[in-house]
Amino acid sequence: MNEYTYDRIEVGMKEGFSVRITEEEMTKFLEITKDVNPLHNDEDYARSKGHKKRVVFGMLTAAYLSTLAGVYLPGKYSLIHSVKTKFSGAVYVGDELRIEGTVVEKNDTFKIIIVKVVMVNQNQEKVCKAEMQIGVI
Repeated sequence: MNEYTYDRIEVGMKEGFSVRITEEEMTKFLEITKDVNPLHNDEDYARSKGHKKRVVFGMLTAAYLSTLAGVYLPGKYSLIHSVKTKFSGAVYVGDELRIEGTVVEKNDTFKIIIVKVVMVNQNQEKVCKAEMQIGVI
């Protein structure tokens, strides 16, 4: 876990990590959220809508934004204030995602950083982008 303090963070700073989406994560997410949408839970239905298999829950992939802030940038001293997210491609079980954030702005008055995030799959296809406003406590 990183422990960047506000004073150590600079505009342009980058951090990232990779994760592989598993069937177990899909099952646990379904158990927690009760999201029974067939796009995520029925292979035949997902295929009938043009997908190669079931689509991973968008909010499961977005949950890794919390990991980026809470573990990597800034890490221990983070408190997420807001997240703007745009999903731009489907994610499937077995996909390996690279989540990378870049500090684009600092607000010295409130000790807040703005982090732009890009999430790509193993084929370098963008599947999500986000902008996070993170307090550094």
